[in-house]
Amino acid sequence: MPRVPSPTSIGYSFVMTDISAMSAAAPSGAEGQIILLTLSVAARAVLFGLPVALILAVTLNHLFAPGRLVLNVLVNLPLMLPPVVTGWLLLLLFGRHGPAGIWLASHLNVHLPFTTAGAVLACMVMTLPLMVRAIRQGFDLVDPGLHEAAKTLGAGPVDRFNSITLPIASPGILAAVAIAFTACIGEFGAVITFAASIPGETQTLPLAIFAALSRPDGEALATRLSLYAITLATLGFIASELAIRKLRK
Repeated sequence: MPRVPSPTSIGYSFVMTDISAMSAAAPSGAEGQIILLTLSVAARAVLFGLPVALILAVTLNHLFAPGRLVLNVLVNLPLMLPPVVTGWLLLLLFGRHGPAGIWLASHLNVHLPFTTAGAVLACMVMTLPLMVRAIRQGFDLVDPGLHEAAKTLGAGPVDRFNSITLPIASPGILAAVAIAFTACIGEFGAVITFAASIPGETQTLPLAIFAALSRPDGEALATRLSLYAITLATLGFIASELAIRKLRK
């Protein structure tokens, strides 16, 4: 009598074959485009967001109540609101009939909604609170006595900031960059609300995964894209940890 394979062995063989096929397959052209777009959006969001986060962190450290409380609430509002609400507020502000959108369109001929630049802005707004928090923690490492000593030697505020604050707070600043970059890779709600999910334009990895899961035959694609997202986030975290350790030595 021929031996009939058990359901367990059949399922195991099927799963292992499916995993092997997915791991052996390199990203296709479309998948590679999604990955590159995701990295580009995340990099630009960090590039434009870092100066803003530095200014806000310095302002919060020197601002007195109640102004500090108001600014702190505004900065951290994206963390407290659902990302979809943040995207909707961006549409109200930068949309065709929004005050900022009207000004940008009439003076600079710039339209942000449903564009790559809009995806960058949405990611930047969502990760700005994380960057400000990490930078402020870096600023807490600075001994105020060093500033006082440098001040007695004639160093101005800009010199003290560049020669004392920035070097000492660099681990916090680097952590802010890494946190923001990895968070941008996973940002979904604000991007899809403000920039939509346009292939090749605004469809980053999370949006592409959602689109794949919406199709009956999209489970394998969603799995591959999820693996890419996990890999990118892990590599970003490891790189930031190694860089921070090196700076602290």
